[in-house]
Amino acid sequence: MTASLARILIVEDDRTLAVQLGELLRGQGYATSACHLGEAGLEMALRESPDLLLLDVMLPDVNGFSVLRRLREQQQTPVIMLTACGAEEERIRGLRHGADDYLPKPFNITELQLRIDAVLRRTRPQESARGGQAQQLQVDELHLDRHAQQARVAGCDLALTPLQFRLLWLLVSHRGEALSKPYLYRMALEREYSQYDRSLDMHVSRIRRRLAEAGLGADRLQTLHGRGYAFT
Repeated sequence: MTASLARILIVEDDRTLAVQLGELLRGQGYATSACHLGEAGLEMALRESPDLLLLDVMLPDVNGFSVLRRLREQQQTPVIMLTACGAEEERIRGLRHGADDYLPKPFNITELQLRIDAVLRRTRPQESARGGQAQQLQVDELHLDRHAQQARVAGCDLALTPLQFRLLWLLVSHRGEALSKPYLYRMALEREYSQYDRSLDMHVSRIRRRLAEAGLGADRLQTLHGRGYAFT
């Protein structure tokens, strides 16, 4: 995809790192802005609606998880969380709060670039959609709008992140089929599957919970042990 129109907000209290990230990303064609406090960063995200938010976990006034939770109450802006703590518990916590991806520090800038590109490809499908590609799916009371990246059950918005919407779209478009974890990692998370990576499981769990809260049976999204997942 073309990066030139993508706007990235960097919320990072390490001013040196924030400047470096801004320079590197602008060099790749992104428009960037930066903030060093959580509260101000949340206000900027709500006001500017960037295409992507790079959000540090350890901020001086309020932690990144709180910022993410409050952001998700109003917007589904894609979020990649950055943290100096690489523990699995922290990654799971970020995904539970609705993060689209999670990258521990120190990170390789090339990996960050690839993850940003992957998230933006998922969340800006209008730039890569081919003519004739389905944009709407309907199964019983579940309605998916690919252009708006919106999933509804009987008119109730499921408030999925862009990554979670992509996962649900894949599962619904292959209704009744078992989709393997390696396949879903490649097609939705756009990285290779690792048996130690619980990211996919956490996203599926959140989708299942949202479906149940909206009145669609959670058992419609099935875990097929040793095979993957299926939407029935």
